[in-house]
Amino acid sequence: MRTLATICARGGSRGLKDKNILSLNGKPLIAYTIDAVKSWGGANRIIVSTDSRVIASIANKYGAETPFLRPPELATDTAAKLPVIQHAVRFCEEESGLRYDVVIDLQPTSPLRSVDDIQGAFDLFMETRPDVLYTVKESKDNPYFTMVELDESGFARLSKKTESEVFRRQDVPKVYTINGSLYIFDRDFLMNTSSLHNGNARVYIMDELSSVDIDTELDFRFIEFLLRDKTYSP
Repeated sequence: MRTLATICARGGSRGLKDKNILSLNGKPLIAYTIDAVKSWGGANRIIVSTDSRVIASIANKYGAETPFLRPPELATDTAAKLPVIQHAVRFCEEESGLRYDVVIDLQPTSPLRSVDDIQGAFDLFMETRPDVLYTVKESKDNPYFTMVELDESGFARLSKKTESEVFRRQDVPKVYTINGSLYIFDRDFLMNTSSLHNGNARVYIMDELSSVDIDTELDFRFIEFLLRDKTYSP
């Protein structure tokens, strides 16, 4: 079985400028993900898909391959992620003549994801063999209890209702938020789908801290504090 690891890291960023290569506690942000997947050791190849030569150079320094620069149409603010991963798989397979069985995509803005998280998610994928597995965290907001929608008249209604009235959070079904940290795909499903939700999906549950995605200056400073204070180490 052959496994391809992809890390998608374009040069532009709306929320936090150059976030993928910002120095976080002395190391570029993307390096945390490269180091984690290298330490995991389960990928036959680790590819960074980027449109930036600067990101490519840093990725190479930390041991990932950048055999192409991402096409401009896949490097815009509005470009969806699935086509970016599909492009990376096609390129690697055509270049090498090898076919991959599993594709694992790791978000470069999740520096606290641990090797144990990667292995745990991969083990679950191999045991259950879904079309796709993605990581989640338990959601604090719950559509059965705290999340509302507005009807046509502008009145608030619960997003989802249980059969009987619920007065405590503990009594409603648990719901989960996709944290974006990790996706594992069956190769054939990935290459023939336009949505994560077109096939059978499994989830791997991560804790709140490991799930942090750096998108803003506040996210960055929070994780920087934890790492400098040695409060947390992935």
